[in-house]
Amino acid sequence: MTSWLQSQFSLTGKKALVTGSSKGIGASIAVAMAQAGADLVLVGRSEDSLKSTHDVIEKLGKSVETLICDVQSRSEISAAFKDIDQLSVDIVVNNAGSISRAPAIDATMEEWDRIIDTNLNSVFQISQLCARRMLQKGHGRIINIASLLSFQGGINVPAYTASKHGVAGITKALANEWGSKGVNVNGISPGYISTDNTEALRNDADRSSSILARIPLGRWGNPEDLAAAAVFLASPAAAYINGELLTVDGGWMGR
Repeated sequence: MTSWLQSQFSLTGKKALVTGSSKGIGASIAVAMAQAGADLVLVGRSEDSLKSTHDVIEKLGKSVETLICDVQSRSEISAAFKDIDQLSVDIVVNNAGSISRAPAIDATMEEWDRIIDTNLNSVFQISQLCARRMLQKGHGRIINIASLLSFQGGINVPAYTASKHGVAGITKALANEWGSKGVNVNGISPGYISTDNTEALRNDADRSSSILARIPLGRWGNPEDLAAAAVFLASPAAAYINGELLTVDGGWMGR
């Protein structure tokens, strides 16, 4: 028998869409949502890249679909999400992202556009497309993956910082418009997580050491550290949370 408390964290009967779900944070969130009972829609640039995540979720006995889409491209997003009524997702996790490291003085506008298109413009476009169906149903959850650089300036990552400040802002703006209509919009701000995006930092002994020195928990985070937070924000337990950025950083922001 399922207790009331257990039901508050269940996603049974829901369908969750996760962008950038081929590996890392996105894959961990997708698998965790399946473990919590949700069916999944995986979004990535190729079937091959999504196969590993797809197979894990299928073995859990949950339905899993794939949407092939490069979220850097507005036209690809429009094409992939054209049947949004049929897709009928209850939960959207805008996780896909990219980073480029170079001093601001050397940054190219091509790289600027690539990062902004991938990290920010796609968040708005996908949220807007999926919310049309959610607003009709009167229920939905949108979770945007922000960053510590939604609050700070960072070093040598001007486009990434701008994009993640934008993610924080659009999260609050959409929460203000859609919350009263049953669609909660929140974000997660990961700290320093062991993913491809932070490989250069982890390989820099001095920088990695300085980062670890500021984290009270004394370690880099793992993608799995974010998975339960995403399930929580998608679940009935978070019904009264809207427009928030949940920081999962081992205590970095508290120092």
